[in-house]
Amino acid sequence: MKHLHALNKIPGIGPQKIKIIINHFGRFQNAWTADLAQLRASGLGEKLAERIVAERGNINLDEEWESLERENIKITAITDENYPQLLKEIPNAPYIIYSKGKAAINDAFLISIVGSRKYTSYGSQVALNFSRELAEAGITVVSGMALGIDSFAHRGALDGGGKTIAVLGNGLNDDDIYPRNNFNLSREIIGSGMLLSEYPPGTPAGPLTFPARNRIIAGMSLGTIVVEAGEKSGALLTAQMALDYNREVFSIPGSIFSSQSVGTNNLIKKGARVVTGVKDILDELDLNFSRGNKEKTVRQPGTMEEKILLETLTSDPLHIDNISKLTKLKTSEVSSALAMMEIKGWVKNIGGQNYIIL
Repeated sequence: MKHLHALNKIPGIGPQKIKIIINHFGRFQNAWTADLAQLRASGLGEKLAERIVAERGNINLDEEWESLERENIKITAITDENYPQLLKEIPNAPYIIYSKGKAAINDAFLISIVGSRKYTSYGSQVALNFSRELAEAGITVVSGMALGIDSFAHRGALDGGGKTIAVLGNGLNDDDIYPRNNFNLSREIIGSGMLLSEYPPGTPAGPLTFPARNRIIAGMSLGTIVVEAGEKSGALLTAQMALDYNREVFSIPGSIFSSQSVGTNNLIKKGARVVTGVKDILDELDLNFSRGNKEKTVRQPGTMEEKILLETLTSDPLHIDNISKLTKLKTSEVSSALAMMEIKGWVKNIGGQNYIIL
């Protein structure tokens, strides 16, 4: 991970270049120590090969890693088990993700809420209400922590006692947080949710980082809700990306006289699903449950296996093989018990034999 992080700090190295590096060198350490001729032969290109040789002399691997630890920033690679499954499926998925906070990076129930920086009182109320109700239903709300609708989306989730993930177009160290007006909000998000970025510490926000950020928001979410958006709002780009990734797009209808509803109303004309309440979204995504309420329900396990599994499973996805290792139960015993618990509505197989508690 040290070498991957160090390479990611060099300008010009993105997801595609990292793939070239790993395909050619096998290990990031081999690329880090390669000479100029070897880097040229990898297919990275003349200029990037020269840049790597020039830049790596200024990067101290141990100091960089210690800096991440001081800032409590974690790294997840696309090859890791806990990398977000949906995000892994999109074209040009980030090879490396930086995260800071307490939420699970691979939470299976993510819904994004996006909208314009310019908003009306109607838009702020919708964003607050929808995000709060989603959080109360056990859904993690994803947004971009921009001023306006994004901020209300995060705030509503926090007010609902739930989790929210802010995907940023900059580094996660304190000095890089953008916009600065949302620095305090970022501290609150870290307390129960997460800040996430593909950019290493020290990367400032810029015009090119926001579209890249938007693809992560759309890619990691089951669906995207557009609350308010002007005719040329960046939120519409996120919605288009969600459609390209075969995700659901929901649009909140607005006044025909409001410039901030032109984008959302046009989305509806183009086929986005009209929603007027959170139940519409939960029904459409077949998520019509409240994990918060169900966790409070008294469950009486019928077998010792069920008791052990109830004590082991959480809202974070866990593969059946790992469940077997943690519980020291045979895979056949785990499989049988999980099948019965799923019938009872206690657990859910979210795909690939990964289970969560409901």
